Amino acid sequence: MKENLSLKEFQQKIDAWILNHGGYWPPLSMFSAIVEEVGELAREINYLEGFKPKKSDENARKIGEELADVIFAILCVANYYKIDISEELGLVIEKYTKRDSERFV
Repeated sequence: MKENLSLKEFQQKIDAWILNHGGYWPPLSMFSAIVEEVGELAREINYLEGFKPKKSDENARKIGEELADVIFAILCVANYYKIDISEELGLVIEKYTKRDSERFV
C-alpha cells in the first residue's frame, strides 16, 4: 500500500482503525506496547549489525516494519490524549534548532 499521508492523516487513519477494532487500550497498556515494539526494533538492529544472532526459528523482520510498529504505537497514545503529533514534532524541531544550532559545528 503506497500512500503519501501526513502524520495528521495517519493519526486519523489509525484512530478510525482503532475505533473499529475495540477502541484504545488503557494508557499504561499502550505505553507497554511502545516499549515492546522498541525492544523488537533493538533486537532487529542487534541482529543486522552482527551483535546478536537470532534463534533459528525466528524470521528476519525488516527494520522499517519495526520502526512503523513503534510509530503506530506512539500515534495511538497521541490519539488517546488528543495530541496533534505533527504540531508537537514541529515544536521539537524548533527547540533542537535553537538549542543545538552551534553544538555540532
